Amino acid sequence: MTSPWLVGLDVDGTIILQDETMSPGVPDAVARVRDAGHVVTIATGRSWPATERWVDELEITADYVVCSNGAVTMRRVADGWERWSVETFDPRQVLALLTERLPEAHYMVELGDGVRLYTGEVGDWTLEGGRQVGIDELGALPVSRVVVVSPGHDEDDFHRIVAETGLNEVSYAIGWTAWLDIAPQGVDKGSALAKVHAELGIDGGQVMVVGDGRNDIGMFEWSRELGGRAVAMGQAPDEVKDAATEITTDVEDGGLALALNALLAHPGVAQVKAGE
Repeated sequence: MTSPWLVGLDVDGTIILQDETMSPGVPDAVARVRDAGHVVTIATGRSWPATERWVDELEITADYVVCSNGAVTMRRVADGWERWSVETFDPRQVLALLTERLPEAHYMVELGDGVRLYTGEVGDWTLEGGRQVGIDELGALPVSRVVVVSPGHDEDDFHRIVAETGLNEVSYAIGWTAWLDIAPQGVDKGSALAKVHAELGIDGGQVMVVGDGRNDIGMFEWSRELGGRAVAMGQAPDEVKDAATEITTDVEDGGLALALNALLAHPGVAQVKAGE
């Protein structure tokens, strides 16, 4: 390859398994792509404190990392990292609509400076340095994201609640479990990677993104619009696969490593989608 590619990787279900071990072959594959001169970075729904570990463990050398579903992009500086791009919104209307329908749920907001405020602890949240507050205090300042966890509700319940509340002034993604992640309108992994792509001056379609969740559809669509590659993991929902240009195997079977190795072997050739 004569010029570098920008490679954006989801974390959960792509880089790592549910037990937070690496998917087979990923460290070596990431190292090969990086050492070939390409820009390998992370684009995740996780906040920065929950992302930095994987940047370090994978020895990612990229200057930009996308977090919080695109609301926060970190930039490497001489003494560590800084919050390079932060998108925020007023969460009060969203919180009022949701707490009316989900009064028993746990809520968390991430402020523009990265501080997290939460109403109740949830095991999967990274809350170090955060502060437990009452629901009224959650909306006191602009936030980069609102996260809602309600174990008593499933994905279908959340889709119905989103439709009933008319959450059209924000972007949102619903995870595998009862987890709703809300970002500013028009903000997703794709919008953040577009800024990174422009900042780095990467050639048009020399982009590959890999993910497995509905919050990856935005970066899939962005990559496709550029003529790049959008790779869905094998275990991804059908709507995620439909948004991709190609499908690799499941995370347990090393799907990401296979996709990265294919990029090195045949950069301009997408794998055929299963069933096509």
